[in-house]
Amino acid sequence: MLAFRADRWAAKKAAAQAALAVAEWDYPLLDEHDFLKAVHGLVDTAVAAGGKRVSVHLADQDNKILVMVLNHQAGEQEVVGAVPAEVAVLRTIDACGGHTDHDGHAWWALLDAQPRPKKRLA
Repeated sequence: MLAFRADRWAAKKAAAQAALAVAEWDYPLLDEHDFLKAVHGLVDTAVAAGGKRVSVHLADQDNKILVMVLNHQAGEQEVVGAVPAEVAVLRTIDACGGHTDHDGHAWWALLDAQPRPKKRLA
């Protein structure tokens, strides 16, 4: 787990630290651009939703990487907002979503760490 103060620099710091953590997992085909964009977008969304801190949780299984971001917003919980479109449309995103529970709002994205090669036009 990586934790950050919920400020305008959180997304950049989170993306960099998450990339370092995942680099040790030996996924040479992971699309680094998609991964960084997913972490950055989810953290930006968590910061915008409120709370004093955000945490980034990373997991892997079966050549997939899960990125979950929580904003740990205390008190009355509203319905969580949608995952940002710039994350949902990334080529290696298999699924994404969000939910609200007792810990606050959470947004997540599941990335394919061994994507098929891009199709080329003939």
